[in-house]
Amino acid sequence: MAVVRNPRKVGDLRRVARLTLRRRRVDLSHPARSPLGSAVVNCVPYQKGARQSADRSPSESVARIRKADEGFVWLGLHEPSQEEFAGLAALFDLHPLAVEDAVQAHQRPKVERYGTTLFAVFKTVSYVEHEELTSTSEVVDTGELMVFVGIDFVISVRHGSHGSLGPLREELEAWPERLSQGPAAVLHAIADQVVDDYLAVTDAVQNDIDAVETEVFAAGGARRTDPGRIYQLKRELLELKRAVVPLTGPLRDLADRKNRVVPEDIQAYFRDVADHLTRAAEQIAAFDDLLNSILQAHLAQVTVEQNEDMRKITAWAAVVAVPTMACGVYGMNFDHMPELHWRYGYAMVMGVIAVACVVIYRGFRRNGWL
Repeated sequence: MAVVRNPRKVGDLRRVARLTLRRRRVDLSHPARSPLGSAVVNCVPYQKGARQSADRSPSESVARIRKADEGFVWLGLHEPSQEEFAGLAALFDLHPLAVEDAVQAHQRPKVERYGTTLFAVFKTVSYVEHEELTSTSEVVDTGELMVFVGIDFVISVRHGSHGSLGPLREELEAWPERLSQGPAAVLHAIADQVVDDYLAVTDAVQNDIDAVETEVFAAGGARRTDPGRIYQLKRELLELKRAVVPLTGPLRDLADRKNRVVPEDIQAYFRDVADHLTRAAEQIAAFDDLLNSILQAHLAQVTVEQNEDMRKITAWAAVVAVPTMACGVYGMNFDHMPELHWRYGYAMVMGVIAVACVVIYRGFRRNGWL
């Protein structure tokens, strides 16, 4: 009987191993070993968790595995064409609808069953580094990863410039105990890596949100903050949400629903991945609410500052209205006007205007309008 280990502890060990491989800068690339075309990245058979000779075509590798009645073949493809995939579809008896989805891409994250074959679609994400967030900055880059899982094979189809499974393959090959559990263990490892990337991207996006939040609530932040930056973050967050949220149901289905491809001892690992995915989805929902609050606060600050500007303009208009009214009255050129021919009439009028302006100015100043 297979021993079920603590999935959380195993997940932690896998993450440590992944970081160790990255620090060592191991060359994880695999040259194409198949004559089917450049889309084939790798084709490797595994028996008892150990990597076998990979200098054979997919048909020869599958025949070898099925003859031994043990192990599986892991075939990796990158953006294959319909013609390149046709031979593989016939070899592994893949459903035409799943093949069409794998070739055309732009699919919603899902897990579908076609007989004894599982077809899973994952949205891969990566964080786009930038020195300063602008209203046109790309924050989240997405790709797609399709996985066919059968009794004795795994076919991974990658679309996009990121989400390479080379490091993951090396990591699993250094852990024969996991590979010996079959194709379902590979599917779990792929799902775990994809979800780990979701968490990493959400943490990076949080730094951008924190920066915008700090700027908005700083003194005079409403004038300095470009609202386009907030809207851009919301658009990029929506892109991340489209990758994460639809995958919640399929992962729960893999964790709870019995099927021939995923044995019960592997389902416990999928429950751990589903928990991490739920955490990422909750973070994204919280970020969306926070951005809405930041946007509302920014608009409120702009409104308050505009009201303050209008009060200042109104107060100065009232001050200027006094000399304007006096000059308008004495500019009517009537012959008989008070103090018109008095020697000190001009000085008196100017003094009255000055006193009235000072009184009005101090009144507005005392009330906080100026």
